Amino acid sequence: MTRTRLIAPAATAALAATGGLITAAPASAAVTCASPVWKAQYFGNSTFSGTPKLTACDSAIAENYGYGDPAGVTLPRDNFSVRWSLTRDFGSGGPFRLSAATQDGMRVYVDGVRRIDLWKNVSTTARKTVDLTVPAGNHTLRVDYVAWTGLAQAAFTYTPRTEAAVDTVKPLAPTGVTAAYNRDTAKTMLRWAANKEMDLAGYRVYRRLSTTQWAKVSGSSLLTTPSFVDAPPATGQTFLYEIRAVDKAGRESAGSLDATAATVDRTGPAAPAGLTVVSDAWWATLAWRGDADAATYEVYAASAATGPFELLGTTTTTSYRTDGPVNTVRYYRVRALDALGNPSAYAAVTGDGVDRTPPKSPVSVGSVVRVDYTDVYWKQPDGFYEDFDNGGTYHVYRSSGRTLDPAALTRVTCAEESDETSTGGICRDLDMPEGTYVTYAVAAVDPAGNESALSAPLVVRTGDRVAPGPVTGVQATPRADGVLVSWAAPAEDDVERYAVWTGARQPDGTVKWLGSSSCREGTSDPLAVLCGDLPDGETYVYAVVARDLWGNALPPSDPRVTVVQATERDLRPSVTVTRDWDLGSMGYGTVIGGPDENGPSINWRCDRTAECDTVAGYRISRWNAATNAYEPLHDEPLPAETRAYTDTTAARGTTHFYTLEAVRADGSVAGTHVWSCVFQDRV
Repeated sequence: MTRTRLIAPAATAALAATGGLITAAPASAAVTCASPVWKAQYFGNSTFSGTPKLTACDSAIAENYGYGDPAGVTLPRDNFSVRWSLTRDFGSGGPFRLSAATQDGMRVYVDGVRRIDLWKNVSTTARKTVDLTVPAGNHTLRVDYVAWTGLAQAAFTYTPRTEAAVDTVKPLAPTGVTAAYNRDTAKTMLRWAANKEMDLAGYRVYRRLSTTQWAKVSGSSLLTTPSFVDAPPATGQTFLYEIRAVDKAGRESAGSLDATAATVDRTGPAAPAGLTVVSDAWWATLAWRGDADAATYEVYAASAATGPFELLGTTTTTSYRTDGPVNTVRYYRVRALDALGNPSAYAAVTGDGVDRTPPKSPVSVGSVVRVDYTDVYWKQPDGFYEDFDNGGTYHVYRSSGRTLDPAALTRVTCAEESDETSTGGICRDLDMPEGTYVTYAVAAVDPAGNESALSAPLVVRTGDRVAPGPVTGVQATPRADGVLVSWAAPAEDDVERYAVWTGARQPDGTVKWLGSSSCREGTSDPLAVLCGDLPDGETYVYAVVARDLWGNALPPSDPRVTVVQATERDLRPSVTVTRDWDLGSMGYGTVIGGPDENGPSINWRCDRTAECDTVAGYRISRWNAATNAYEPLHDEPLPAETRAYTDTTAARGTTHFYTLEAVRADGSVAGTHVWSCVFQDRV
């Protein structure tokens, strides 16, 4: 049989002394079982009545008594009972799973509330699992077990559920945190009380200064014991510590109460590294690499290498700007100080006051291009106003082609309309070549002649007065939704858009151009449009002209322009329907072709009360050329209150013809409306 019992302390001592068989404590002996060990009471009846025959400590409930009574106690083979109980601290509580397996009866209680009830004499093992949330703090578990007849076995476990999706309860914050700083080793010993959670995975230690965020210092792995040794920076600052518990679901507790450790600081920072000085006409700018322990820096200057040095000022950054005599040698030195005032060694540098510093490069270079000129404009970063006020300027350069050629730059002579300021400028170029590509760049120049690096290059197509040549490959193809006009792209690279003209040929052979409003562009082919409205067999001529960026374009009447002729398809129904609708106004589109259209639609009103009161419904029919008939689009008439209809089954790329009939209850028609819709499939 399986036994998990922990014998009471007196019996354990007897075992150690005699080396013999463990004898359970007598029923009358006081037995205390330290939490979370179970206290087990054995009764010689099935009602838990009278004095227990045995009281013992069990580390777990996992009993298999077989057909006999428990070992170490005299009980009847049948009709005996065992009661296990314990009280323990569940910490922050959370989701738990109670699991029972018994033969025969078992009941499980949490704080006196029954959670599992398997109270029945059975011949096979009965099992039950219950999930519940246990509140934080101390709680009492009690398991009552009865063996009535036959085999006897009992098992019970309570385990935390640690799935992240289930366990949403954070552990309790650790308590009892202490911090002891050793000035000799510059280390902090941290200790705290162990958490009570059963699903505790470990701890993390965080540290910060009073002005910074918490940072984890205990490493990537969780601590499994309630202590930690930290080596904080020996800066003389006071560090705060907090401990956080982490459960097996990965949830972290709130921080513990803070513990503090005041560190020792006896050394200054490292001397500033890489000290340089850069002069321009008015300023000397010192820069260096700082040390992590530095809080401030002191900057000194002298006219002689041996001094005396004058304190110019302090800064918390790693640069300092001061006015410097032009073309005059000056000696500088800088040192760092930590938060306690501990100084570093000095770093030294010598400046000659010669301005060798070019301005910053202009940015945001753009252009406005016209036929007769090109305006190049730019912006200048901050810091140029003193240079500009004392004679600074800009140089605008140009080279031929689409890339800037540094070896073939032409300095642009800006026209009088140009304008320069300390924050940017505009240069009007009147001498650029027409109808070609040039590339511009701009540089800023200070009074000492230091020129900045060139700006980013700007490629410009200059203007001209020459219209693009005739468009070739023009074709006009009749379709069921209009006439598709297409063409080939011209050779010019400054074409901005195209105009497609529709015209009617006159008896004398000339063309009367009607405009381009009946032609509509699509989205996928920039070299094609769809022209026309209702395909009713009319003949038109078409011309395509290209318009460039400067507004130059050939007129459609120019003899060089290709003119093509096309006759629309005639798709009108062969059956004539009389239009006698007099019930109210209509609204519909004759041409539909947008990509978001759902299909041809119509809406109507029925305003003549006497006639409209006789209308029982409406019928929409569409012409079917295959059957040579108008065919209804719905099985039953539309309800009498209907005032709109959309043909979502209409095919795009063709023309549809429809009738709308107001139908009376006897089947007669109160009014008929006829209309058509070109459902274009634009390219």
